[in-house]
Amino acid sequence: MNISFLSKISIGFFLIALSASGCSDDELDGIKNPGPPQVRDPAAVSTYLSNPDGSAKLSFFDNLVFEGPASNADAPTIAVDRNNTFQTIDGFGYTLTGGSAILLNDMSNTARANILNELFTTNGNGIGTSYLRISIGSSDLDPATFSYNDLPPGQTDEDLSEFSLAPDQEDLIPVLQQILTLSPNMKIMGSPWSAPVWMKTNGNTIGGSLLPQYYGVYAQYFVKYIEGMEAEGIVIDAITIQNEPLYGGNNPSMIMTAVQQADFIKNHLGPAFAQANITTKIVAYDHNADVPEYPISIFDDPAANPYVEGSAFHLYGGSINNLSQVHNAHPDKSLYFTEQWIGAPGNFAADLRWNVRELTVGATRNWCKCVLQWNLAADPNNDPHTPGGCTLCLGAITIDGNAVTRNPGYYTIGHAAKFVVPGSVRVQTEMPSNLQNVAFLTPSGKLVLIVLNNTDNDQNFNIDSGDGQIVSTSLKGGAVATYVW
Repeated sequence: MNISFLSKISIGFFLIALSASGCSDDELDGIKNPGPPQVRDPAAVSTYLSNPDGSAKLSFFDNLVFEGPASNADAPTIAVDRNNTFQTIDGFGYTLTGGSAILLNDMSNTARANILNELFTTNGNGIGTSYLRISIGSSDLDPATFSYNDLPPGQTDEDLSEFSLAPDQEDLIPVLQQILTLSPNMKIMGSPWSAPVWMKTNGNTIGGSLLPQYYGVYAQYFVKYIEGMEAEGIVIDAITIQNEPLYGGNNPSMIMTAVQQADFIKNHLGPAFAQANITTKIVAYDHNADVPEYPISIFDDPAANPYVEGSAFHLYGGSINNLSQVHNAHPDKSLYFTEQWIGAPGNFAADLRWNVRELTVGATRNWCKCVLQWNLAADPNNDPHTPGGCTLCLGAITIDGNAVTRNPGYYTIGHAAKFVVPGSVRVQTEMPSNLQNVAFLTPSGKLVLIVLNNTDNDQNFNIDSGDGQIVSTSLKGGAVATYVW
């Protein structure tokens, strides 16, 4: 990932601390969600709270109750309109890097089963992660760089006879298979950081571009990857063509301009997928919000457009609101938010506020159907990474042997993933000043409202369910709450 562009809830509560199966209180590193009381009022609003001082972290607080007129009539009101709907949500999650998979696979069977259940189900303490991005070949958070067709210098393999998923079969594929037993409908996106070096202009993992004579071969590389992963029981729902195609300084990385990507899609990748009957979505761009014209230009190309399902974004540059430019230009195309790091050692208050404001709220209000953070797991030294790869990328969890620490990204994604299940639809809400919010209607008919108090002061406010029922509540400055009814 390119870190050079980094942009960097009062409800009284009872402190509830639970021990996850197989973990000590110290290992929990935060308050776990015990679930709502057994007796539920049908008009109740279940509240899950994170305070910036860490006194509550995704903690079940209380069941508020909808009433008639607001008890706090002078406070701002967030009105929810379930009948005014927008995009359907695919999920919330992380990048499962090769390094994350190594750390998970090195845990004991019991410890690994416990943390995977917590991450990928909503059972008990589970946060319900529902979308994963993985690298096609290595990312910079693998111990070393690799592709699936590495050759000695000077050799080529245009028929891809040496293609092999072996580098992923020790850790990534077994961990993914375990995850899929817990969450069979998990959507997975694959993204390459680089083509095999023998296909590149500079013969190096860092930078360079794809040689035009290998466009057709590289398209077949994607075909072999998708078919190979399917043979392992892993369905790749979507691929992006190049991670951060406008940044060539990472290890690995590769430059691909919009013109080059359009050419590759329309003349090579799209036809290769069609011929092989591959239905995996092709997603363009996969870089910062400051160049919305990159995917727009590809959608504008009448020959490339039919092959491309959407575009993907990061937020190390530009404004999250720029994504609506892409939607407005091509409303038939999907938008994905695929990466944002949290810098080690992390700052719970600042990271909670920024990520909920810009990603959970900002990206989804600007039409994204998934929100993914970078990355799932690292060790206490933010390893592993390639030489020249990210040295300060804080995992959503830190894994130290069998011990797990939950970091800010665990909670920011958890506030959405646990409640906004795939197939939920974003619905209209009003946005009072400094009460950043977004709401969703789930397939079972529940409403989920996520609210950030984007100030340093306590804020009273009301929630209008849309049918004349009001609940009055408050949040500490910088706090986040998810309300479910």
